[in-house]
Amino acid sequence: MGPIGARHLTKFLALRSAAAAAAFAATVLAAGPGWGAGLGLIRDAEIENTIRAYASPLFDAAGLDPDAVNVYLIQDKALNAFVAGGQNIFVTTGLLMRAENSLQVIGVIAHETGHIAGGHLARMADELRGASNQALIAQILGVLIAVGTGQGGAAVAVGAGGLHVAERTLLQYSRVQEQAADQAALQYLDRTRQSARGMAEFFDILGDQELLSAARQDPYVLTHPLTRDRAEFVRNHVSKSPNSGVAANPRFEEMFRRMRAKLVGFVEPVARTQQAYPDKDASLPARYARAIAFYRAARLDAAVPLVDGLIAEEPKNPYFHELKGQMLFETGKVKEALAPYVESVRLAPNEPLLRTSLAHVQIELNDPALEREALRNLMAALQKDIANPTAWRLAATAYGRNGDLGMSALSLAEFNLLTGKPVDARGQAIRAKRLLKEGSPGWLRAEDIERATDRARSR
Repeated sequence: MGPIGARHLTKFLALRSAAAAAAFAATVLAAGPGWGAGLGLIRDAEIENTIRAYASPLFDAAGLDPDAVNVYLIQDKALNAFVAGGQNIFVTTGLLMRAENSLQVIGVIAHETGHIAGGHLARMADELRGASNQALIAQILGVLIAVGTGQGGAAVAVGAGGLHVAERTLLQYSRVQEQAADQAALQYLDRTRQSARGMAEFFDILGDQELLSAARQDPYVLTHPLTRDRAEFVRNHVSKSPNSGVAANPRFEEMFRRMRAKLVGFVEPVARTQQAYPDKDASLPARYARAIAFYRAARLDAAVPLVDGLIAEEPKNPYFHELKGQMLFETGKVKEALAPYVESVRLAPNEPLLRTSLAHVQIELNDPALEREALRNLMAALQKDIANPTAWRLAATAYGRNGDLGMSALSLAEFNLLTGKPVDARGQAIRAKRLLKEGSPGWLRAEDIERATDRARSR
């Protein structure tokens, strides 16, 4: 396959995401090499779609463009959710696993949506402009540099831990802002005809946290001050709202059960997964969790039959095929992994993470015919998820094997820009300019990257 067409590249540039810009800003402000190591960000198509399904009606109710708001997962046992870097909502795996139902997660997202719609991020921007601690600035902005790590499985993450000091300072909202976000959240829930019971239940969970010492409290309590007035306000709304008796959406509840099972399987030790989902539990989420746990324990003899059973039960579920492909690929069975990934993309052709994973397998098989198909998959993935470093790295490999060294260099420039390596990004951009036709879309993009890195260095 030849160089990426002008039409596609133009669309890529138009779709350049806030994550990429924030990643570059973080690189410029970083005080040292370890500044972004406190966070672990996860990419998983199924979980992201679940959160997106919960959030989109709330964004609509708030007058926000759902496509302009990003929701990211942080692998952190701490219970937390926050807004940062513009219209970006971050939710920890600890919160999702601590929640008991979909309504509780939806209540949290509604509250964070209230912060975005209320312009509460302006306070953090003022703090950033006035802050003198470069490491603290970098810790906040550094959240975004790891966004888009690339692989489809929930096990993929960068770093570990929490926000620590940064969460307790720049991300802390005032009580007035918290009350305003609560009020907005309740309006969004009513507009979407959803019960606020989950929000009240989540406050009960946070109420227990307030009895602990500050050192043991979850970050959510530290960054979102909880008062009796706030809790009472929500409970009063629940007692009066005509939507309080509305049951949770059955589809949302099933999505929640699967999401939680998947997270437990990937994040918790195998023994804990088996304790939470014992063999006697024959439910689909339990089998899902055990399949993942056995795979993580390198017990394919137990994992594959379980996932095969899930596929037999739901043959049109792309995420079950994806899981089987991941199991096989990551245990060295690359050729066998191809068919499950092909099927996952056939069933969900618009999922960029699935296409990226399929492309990875196709490239690893080192078959020229498959490499051309891999590049097509990567271009389709990047049209929807341009801030995906892994897709750019794989594209560099595919272009290089296809003899297109100019586009390979440009892809590496994009990769380095997204992963916080401006010097390397500049070097690859200069190389791309030498190899690409002057004035072509690729050449112009390389020049943009070179100029951006030069401006950053001059600052």
